[in-house]
Amino acid sequence: MTEVFIYDHVRTPRGRGKKDGSLHEVPSVRLAAKTLEAIRDRNGLDTTTVDDIIMGCVDPVMDAGAVIPKAAAFEAGYSTRAPGMQISRFCASGLDAVNFAAGKVAAGSDDIVIAGGVESMSRVGMGMSGGAWYMDPSVNFPAFFMPQGVSADLIATKYGFSRDDVDAYAVESQKRAGKAWDAGYFKNSVIPVKDQNGLTILDRDEHMRPTTDMQSLASLNPSFQMPGEMGGFEAVGIQAHPEIERINYVHHAGNSSGIVDGAAAVLIGSKAGGESMSLKPRARIKAFANIGSDPALMLTGPVDVTEKLLKRSGMKLSDIDLFELNEAFAAVVLRYMQAFDIPHDRINVNGGAIAMGHPLGATGAMILGTVLDELERRDLNTALVTLCIGAGMGTATIIERV
Repeated sequence: MTEVFIYDHVRTPRGRGKKDGSLHEVPSVRLAAKTLEAIRDRNGLDTTTVDDIIMGCVDPVMDAGAVIPKAAAFEAGYSTRAPGMQISRFCASGLDAVNFAAGKVAAGSDDIVIAGGVESMSRVGMGMSGGAWYMDPSVNFPAFFMPQGVSADLIATKYGFSRDDVDAYAVESQKRAGKAWDAGYFKNSVIPVKDQNGLTILDRDEHMRPTTDMQSLASLNPSFQMPGEMGGFEAVGIQAHPEIERINYVHHAGNSSGIVDGAAAVLIGSKAGGESMSLKPRARIKAFANIGSDPALMLTGPVDVTEKLLKRSGMKLSDIDLFELNEAFAAVVLRYMQAFDIPHDRINVNGGAIAMGHPLGATGAMILGTVLDELERRDLNTALVTLCIGAGMGTATIIERV
């Protein structure tokens, strides 16, 4: 199989996913186009050589619909020869776009692919695309369907994480993200979003609250107790896990991922593809995998897919220098650390989605770029990137520097 290399990556800052968020007036296609423009301009990319553009978008409807990466390529001024494809595997869509690209390059069908994702959650609300998982009893009964927050509280209850545990994790995420921004760790990868007059709309993640402390989080009420108790979803969780007598509701807006707008792009290619444009590879994609997991716990897929990926790649946990796991909810990361006995100084070292937000279709590509930058900054070699996924799935990728 052809070796697959990462040549570059960029992302927009994350804007608050509300009508008063800085990126609300920027359509999804424009966010995606900004990343395509940056990848092209930073690398002197001849867009006639781009074999595909693959982007994750969890809710590809309204102004995010109609094969948004192809539309973004038109707006970015790419050659009409560059095709596009959108994919959705819920929260892992951006990372799976990278993995799809890697598979195409490894198979020898493509030499240059741009992968990534986009989500404008202030413009297209979560779940706007609908679907049987939410609404069809023949599907959601066997899937033990419940809101993800109730599943996160079920995880916290099953594995013994208290309100103080999840709040302390959230405080640390905020501190790490604030420190990373202040130290300039993201400056080479985050591209400012500008308006048509060239004025900067946003150049920094605006969801962060680095002064967050345990006292401020203690004032927040649990977000998922009402749907759990009044909506009947706690009974669904207990039916799936009868060892649980009742769910302890510990998650709220302050220790869950933020709703934001954003986009990301990763330049993927073969050795020949990179050499044809005098590009220097930064890392290789060593292995990737997907898996289905417990649908009621829903968000423990990163544990299962990591086990699968390490086995398939012939690697051990000790071979991984840094881990990057999307902070969908604090208990997701705490369970992952618990399952593999991973110290906190090796995972999400620059904070995560609790602090900076989770633009669903883009997050996987964003966190892959974040950990690649950190490998270079620390002069380390190998990282594992993974995300939990709705309906009980997991996706993971191992990269190593070259």
